[in-house]
Amino acid sequence: MRIVILSIILVLPISGQDHWPSFRGAESRGVSENPNLPDRWSATKNVAWKSDIPGRGWSSPIVWDKKVFLTTVVNQGESESPKKGLYFGGNRLKIPESTHLWKVICLDLDSGEMLWDKDVHKGKPKSSIHLKNSYASETPVTDGELVYCYFGSLGLYAMDFEGKVVWSHKVTAYPTRYGWGTASSPILHKDRVYLVNDNEEKSYLIALDKKTGEEIWKTSRDEKSNWSNPYIWENKLRTEIIVPGSGRTRSYDLDGKELWSFKGMSSITIATPYAHDGLLYISSGYVGDSKRPLYAIRPGAKGDISVTSKDTSNDFIAWSNWKAAPYNPSTLLYRDQIYVLLDRGYLSTLNPKTGTTIYGKQRLPGSTGFTASPWAYHGKIFCFNEDGGTNVCEAGKSFKLLHTNQLAEDDMGMATPAIAGKNLLIRTSARIYCIRQ
Repeated sequence: MRIVILSIILVLPISGQDHWPSFRGAESRGVSENPNLPDRWSATKNVAWKSDIPGRGWSSPIVWDKKVFLTTVVNQGESESPKKGLYFGGNRLKIPESTHLWKVICLDLDSGEMLWDKDVHKGKPKSSIHLKNSYASETPVTDGELVYCYFGSLGLYAMDFEGKVVWSHKVTAYPTRYGWGTASSPILHKDRVYLVNDNEEKSYLIALDKKTGEEIWKTSRDEKSNWSNPYIWENKLRTEIIVPGSGRTRSYDLDGKELWSFKGMSSITIATPYAHDGLLYISSGYVGDSKRPLYAIRPGAKGDISVTSKDTSNDFIAWSNWKAAPYNPSTLLYRDQIYVLLDRGYLSTLNPKTGTTIYGKQRLPGSTGFTASPWAYHGKIFCFNEDGGTNVCEAGKSFKLLHTNQLAEDDMGMATPAIAGKNLLIRTSARIYCIRQ
C-alpha cells in the first residue's frame, strides 16, 4: 500500500516557478525549467540546509515566496517503524490509544530556520492507518494568502502565513479499506477549496468557501476508498473537477454535477491526474491486478465513456494502455514523452498522443521500492526511492542512467519533492533537505 500525497491546481507557468503551491506544483506535473537547479547531491553535497522534522508525515512540502510549509503528526507514545518496499502484512486495524499532536510547520526557504510550529490538534486518532501511511499524508495547498492543511480523518485547517488558524472544517473519520487511512489532498480553484473523502461508508466531494470555510455544496459518491488527488481540468471547452476512483473515474462541473464517467481502473487508485496539450492523463496501477490502465481523455465528454479491453479508444478516450500504469507514483509527461516509474524500480516511456511504447521497462538499481512521483528538469528524469537515493536518467528516446544521488542511511523516502526557483526540497522520514547549487 502506499500513501498518496495528494494535491492542487493553481495556474502558473511551468518554467522558472518561484512558488510550488501544491503537490507536484501548480500544474500537478512535477516539471521545472529553472536553469540553476542541481542534478547532483548527497547528504552533504549541494545541501543549502537540512532540518530534522518531528513525528511522521508523507505530505510533500509546498513553497510560497520564502516560506516552506509542511505537515506532520507526532505520536507521544511508541511508533512502529515502517518497512520499505511492497509487501503484505502492513495492515494495522487497531486505532492507537496514545496521544498524538497534529502539526503544521513553516520554515525559511533561504536558511531552513523554523519560523513557526503550530499544533492544530491534540488527542487520540479516530482511525487506523497502514504501517507505511501517516496521519499527515495529505499535501497542503496555498494561494499566497492562506495555507490549507488537510488531515483526512480530522479536518481542514486554513492558516495565515504567521501560523494563525483562520477557520477549520471538521470531518467525520470513516473507515477506509483494510484500515489503511487517508491521503487525498485538497485542491484550490478561484474562491473554493475542494476535498474528496472516499471511504467505505459515506464517500463525497465537497466545495468550501476558501475565505470562510462555509460549505457551498456537497455531492455524494458511490466510490469506496481511494487515495488519489482530484484535479481541476481547465480545457478549451469548460472547467471540470476530475476525481479518479477504483469503481469509476468521474468528472464534475463546478456545481458538483456529474459530467461523465468511465469504469476500468485497477482495484486501488492512487496516482494524481494532469493535463497537457489538450489531453487529460489518468492512471491506476495496483500491482496485484492484471489490468493497470493509463488513459488519455479528450475534452467535451458526456455520460458513460467506458471502453473495453478490445476497443481501447472511443470519441473521448483518445487511447488506453492496459498494462502501463504504476501503482503509487504518478506518471510524468516531459518533452513529449510520458515516463512511467513502477514501484519495483523500472522506468519506461510512452508516446503521449498514441500510448505506444517508446522504450520498455528498464531497471533502476539500488532500492527496495519507489513510492514518490518522478520529476524533471534540465533534460533529466529524477526517480526518488524509499532508500533515500535518486536515480537520474537522461530524458529521451532511449534509456540512459546518468548517476544516483544518495542521502543519509536513515532517510527513508516516500514524499514527492518540491521545486521552488533554484531550490529542490526533499522530505524524508527524518528531515527535510534544501538542495541548491
